[in-house]
Amino acid sequence: MNKFRTYNCSEIREKNIGEKIKLAGWVDTIRDLGGILFIDLRDQYGITQVVFSGDEEKVNSAQRIPIESTITVSGVVRLRDDETINNKIPTGTVELFADNYEILGKRTMSLPFDIENNRKVREDLRLEYRFLDLRSRKSIDNLKLRAKLIQYLREQMIEQDFLEVQTPILTSSSPEGARDYLVPSRVYPGKFYALPQAPQQFKQLLMVSGVDKYFQIAPCFRDEDARADRSPGEFYQLDMEMAFATQEDVFEVMEKVIYNTFKKFSNKKVDKEFVKIPYKEAMLKYGTDKPDLRNPLEIKDVTNIFEKLDIKVFNNKTVRTITLPNGANQPRTFYDSITNFAIEKCNAKGLAWLKVGNDKSLQGPIAKLIDDKSRENLLEQTGTKPGDSIFFIAERSGMLEKIAGPVREELGKMADLLEKNCFKFCWIIDFPMFEKDDNGKIRFSHNPFSMPQGGLEVLEESNPLDVLAYQYDIVCNGIELSSGAVRNHNPEIMLKAFEIAGYTEDEIKRRFSALYKAFHYGAPPHAGIAPGVDRMLMLLAEEESIREVIAFPMNSKAEDLLTGAPSEVSEKQLREANIKIIK
Repeated sequence: MNKFRTYNCSEIREKNIGEKIKLAGWVDTIRDLGGILFIDLRDQYGITQVVFSGDEEKVNSAQRIPIESTITVSGVVRLRDDETINNKIPTGTVELFADNYEILGKRTMSLPFDIENNRKVREDLRLEYRFLDLRSRKSIDNLKLRAKLIQYLREQMIEQDFLEVQTPILTSSSPEGARDYLVPSRVYPGKFYALPQAPQQFKQLLMVSGVDKYFQIAPCFRDEDARADRSPGEFYQLDMEMAFATQEDVFEVMEKVIYNTFKKFSNKKVDKEFVKIPYKEAMLKYGTDKPDLRNPLEIKDVTNIFEKLDIKVFNNKTVRTITLPNGANQPRTFYDSITNFAIEKCNAKGLAWLKVGNDKSLQGPIAKLIDDKSRENLLEQTGTKPGDSIFFIAERSGMLEKIAGPVREELGKMADLLEKNCFKFCWIIDFPMFEKDDNGKIRFSHNPFSMPQGGLEVLEESNPLDVLAYQYDIVCNGIELSSGAVRNHNPEIMLKAFEIAGYTEDEIKRRFSALYKAFHYGAPPHAGIAPGVDRMLMLLAEEESIREVIAFPMNSKAEDLLTGAPSEVSEKQLREANIKIIK
């Protein structure tokens, strides 16, 4: 087959003037100026203007080429006229004067949407025609960014002596926080493989095997609901693990990788300091374990002040406040708006507020219920100044953060307080090892394979809800990039931790047989983490949805509208897999 092109559609420059060349690509636009026809020819790399002129038959023929058909064009490169120069594209000072063209792939069906305006199209249509949607410049740029970022992550890990190892996709089911995708076994009727939620057990087994530093760009499969920052089905992580390592060793490696990556692929300011915030402090100050540090607002606890006051809506409740600088200047509609947000989005019963006058007097619905001494204590304890306003969240434990956190975020946005054009990072550390579920049963709050702080002694002597673990998350601009932990490599501690969470020794031996067995053969201390590649890309590409940085994503209902997955299979396939569908 003849070579379609000598150059791609972004290569030719003024140095190529007079050169006979060949291009191939998609017909992006056609402009007919009467006897002169301009075609913008597009490929992955860019656009070149092609001119048809002089031969009326050729001009008329080219004019009938359907937009988005693929063609090859040969001709001579020439300088554009001054009035047609386009400084917005690299090839904007030259054009290809066409001698001949050939249609390679003709579009024979109508386009379902305007490709370059694809972001204005409803998502289900874009995903159904994803092969067209990906032709847009923004989509192509996101794919390029993804490829370059993954290559750069790989280079950085290899540079730090990490060994890339691929782990299995077909594995066994294990309780790791989400529902598994199950794969029936044809050979073993009634038994199932599971797609890995993460390479958790394998990465730890590699440490026991003698691998000092492991990494891979790992696919992870979880049957969980979609969010703007979470794609259902599958996602990718920079998965890593280190033997003979502490929490600080992981921090040192990952801070370098994350900082370098964001610095390389963004023009925004990248904060080099990764602030360390204990989980308990994060929940108090920010109402979330994923705080956006671009927002300067902090939550304060003032329960001690209101315990002494007879304010009905605050009685027997924890009371926290958010001070809004210069908030007293905001109109009443501002206060109504944030109150409605708390009621409608956070299921709050209301939102009390006060304005602070220049004389430190209080104005607002509950002002008359606060005596002078309590007012002084309130202003001092919250750092509130004249001209500020205070918002109050009063709730029983469990609901408080679900209101305070979102209200803090919304206030920061409404008042335009978020620092612009920057990435701010923090580590959330000292997570509780256990929590209670809705039925009051003790369960793991984070990674079940984590090492408790204080080891076996703490597990045996402490209230489980007071036990902290060597667990950590890395957060960027309110998005959780990653979770990690120092692993529990001691079988005795492992048994005790799982016993507290309701597992018997027999269950541990059955469900985690490889790890349990391996830990009896000289397991080294080890720790790791797994930053989400898709989430990093979403932030760097400045996209609102994670699906914009994935080539072929599922929709929010975990459906692949392009290929029709999930789909029904034949009765023969079901029989071979020993499955019977009950309707």
